[in-house]
Amino acid sequence: MLRLSTTGYLVMNQAGRPLLSNGRATELGVLHGGIVDPQILEAAARAAVSGEPVDVELRPVSSTASLAAPRVPPIAVLAVVRAIDDERILVSASDESASQRMEDARRDFVANVSHELKTPVAAMGLLAEATVDAADDPEAARRFAGKLQSEAIRLGALVNELIALSRLQGAEPLPDLAVVEVDAIVEETVSRVATAAENAGITVTSDKPSGLLVRGDRSLLVTALTNLVDNAINYSASGTQVSISRTVRDGDVLISVTDRGVGIAPEFTERVFERFFRIDPARSRLTGGTGLGLAIVKHVAANHGGTATVWSRLGTGSTFTLRLPGLAASATEPAEASAAASMPGTFRPAPETAHRGAP
Repeated sequence: MLRLSTTGYLVMNQAGRPLLSNGRATELGVLHGGIVDPQILEAAARAAVSGEPVDVELRPVSSTASLAAPRVPPIAVLAVVRAIDDERILVSASDESASQRMEDARRDFVANVSHELKTPVAAMGLLAEATVDAADDPEAARRFAGKLQSEAIRLGALVNELIALSRLQGAEPLPDLAVVEVDAIVEETVSRVATAAENAGITVTSDKPSGLLVRGDRSLLVTALTNLVDNAINYSASGTQVSISRTVRDGDVLISVTDRGVGIAPEFTERVFERFFRIDPARSRLTGGTGLGLAIVKHVAANHGGTATVWSRLGTGSTFTLRLPGLAASATEPAEASAAASMPGTFRPAPETAHRGAP
């Protein structure tokens, strides 16, 4: 049992000689080549004198994984050292890497939020002061008031997305999901982005209705797809297209959003779903982006038992795909017919659902 345990165990004598241990103790850095870690030896001496357990944080951990059962090297280990009797010391060690990663992520999140909120708040303060100073100049006052309103809208969007992300992040798969028509999700998304697309001069098209069904929360799925299309519009040049396509692959429903925008460099494709990550901060400020839209997409997909992925090539464009578990009752024939529409750079406009932007 000790050999298979995820907890590392070591029994040693007062002189620091190992008497009994399992392989996990070596993996967690309690032992190095059969020699007890110096921090453990020091704690053992204190435990022998006081008779009380002593906690030891091993970080960074220097360990050697077992070749028979290789594991991810731990980044943080908590060892508890206690005296069994006058002759023997027991050490039990557990991998705290997951808790450490969560704490690091929480700390980074708070730091990022503080930084992102500071910018619009500071701008609003300066603009409010400028508006007051321009009381005798109605034109300048109106100009400053308009900018103040824009910053307020940006701040409101950031707060709303932070609330949405906090509700989604770390949540278990959503219970009691309803059957949702993929076609209805696409239709509502196209309707939501129509104004933004028109203002940007972008044509938003979709393939033919598919009859596909998924089990999920309709409002969250619409939010996720809308974020993908908004992102595609923001990173596309005026006069280009953004397409939405639906298909089935290995029992999963794939909803893809393809653009002919600037594309994403290979070194950034793994990071685009990170919170507050922006490939082009200047463009994000121009479009009012918060840096949270794609992070929300990732968490919506995860909470539905699916994934969010991206294919991109610089100068060609990008395809973001929301992959969700499909229902057996879904109509697959129309989806298979539209499979070509999901290929990067391929567009199959559907006039009945297309919204064309301004020329």
